[in-house]
Amino acid sequence: MRDDPRTLVSTEWLAQRLREPGLVVLDASWHMPNAGRDPEAEFRVAHIPGARRFDIDAISDHGSPLPHMAPPASDFAAWMAREGIGPGTQVVVYDSLGVFSAPRAWWTFRRMGHDRVAVLDGGLPKWLAEKGPVETGEAGVASPAEPALAPDASWVRTADQVAEALRDGAATVLDARPAARFRGEAPEPRPGLASGHMPGARSLPFGAVLNPDGTMKDDEALAEAMEAAGVDPERPVVTSCGSGVTAAILSLALERLGRSHALYDGSWAEWGAGGRPVETS
Repeated sequence: MRDDPRTLVSTEWLAQRLREPGLVVLDASWHMPNAGRDPEAEFRVAHIPGARRFDIDAISDHGSPLPHMAPPASDFAAWMAREGIGPGTQVVVYDSLGVFSAPRAWWTFRRMGHDRVAVLDGGLPKWLAEKGPVETGEAGVASPAEPALAPDASWVRTADQVAEALRDGAATVLDARPAARFRGEAPEPRPGLASGHMPGARSLPFGAVLNPDGTMKDDEALAEAMEAAGVDPERPVVTSCGSGVTAAILSLALERLGRSHALYDGSWAEWGAGGRPVETS
């Protein structure tokens, strides 16, 4: 695996740098509402030494009716300041499933203009399998920092922008949900949403870019997965999913490949709520 401190780093890379100044490790574990798991409690049981929590639901736009939309830049900057994350801080985010919710935290940092951030490949499961050290209890208190953000709107798309891309074909819309949900054969986990997909969207379930051990596939295999999904390497991509979490896995894969991409933050939680065309097949 090619280590890149702006996309993806290995457990070996992190282990060698764990105690270095200027490095902040964040546990961005998140689970679907029906999973019956508490990432806060799991963090207190075991986390990578020195890690702190990145709560996807808490670090969001609380003025939006949609789940965990990207927070206002001012709110994110205030959170970064409290967590000791400044302009030169290298951030590594991980989660308890391998590569699942950590890419959403990675995308949030990149969307806010902080590019010194990487996902830990294989996450906590790989760290534990390799006998990496862990701590218990609450996170430590950070020394305040002074972040300097430059939010980058190119990382995000609205529903209207997605609709326009579908009409004129300017970008490929790539859906990370499981294939049965994309086809409308399985119900959505959130109540009140239509089943199916946006007309013209392509399906690439997020698991297709991951290895069985929860790590991300190498660049060649990522490119093959994109090609199999019908993604034109010369066209930009807009990623989507149920609520903007697993779409970020595809965004991370596209960033690894050097492809142009953005994420539809509202995703199916917005599109499937009504008023937009839906297809099943």
